[in-house]
Amino acid sequence: MKFFLNSKSRSYLRNLESEFGESTNSIRLELNKFEQAGLLTTEVDGNKKFFRANTRHPLFRDIHNILLKHVGFDKIIERVVNKLGSMEKLYVTGDFANGIDNPIIDLIFVGDNINKEYLVNLVEKTETLISKRIRYVVFGLVEFDNYIVNQRESDLLLLWKNGD
Repeated sequence: MKFFLNSKSRSYLRNLESEFGESTNSIRLELNKFEQAGLLTTEVDGNKKFFRANTRHPLFRDIHNILLKHVGFDKIIERVVNKLGSMEKLYVTGDFANGIDNPIIDLIFVGDNINKEYLVNLVEKTETLISKRIRYVVFGLVEFDNYIVNQRESDLLLLWKNGD
């Protein structure tokens, strides 16, 4: 999930060791299998070898979509976003944006004139459906532009955009 949920996510071996609590040897073996299959690409920065999803691999989009459904993001879009009306964008942040499973999904709703009372109701119903808690913040367009300036690109995963 680490690499295929957010294609901008990248990591190196020691970072993955602490994240997953597994030995570097077992992680290295799996990373090498993914790299040999063409699902991961690598880049060297200093003395670290970074891994990231190969978005050009023919199966990348399928794996990405399966993960979105597994986590319940498809239900969030279907049940929440499509019923709010004046939404512009929806971002995932926190652990899921970094490809780490968590019982809490952090979302950023972007748009002017979002009905927050209705949003609370939709979120509560969706939490029951996906068996995860949803924590969220709502930004207007100008507020979000000010917020995003201080964020790393890999810390935000664009889940939905108006017009897509």
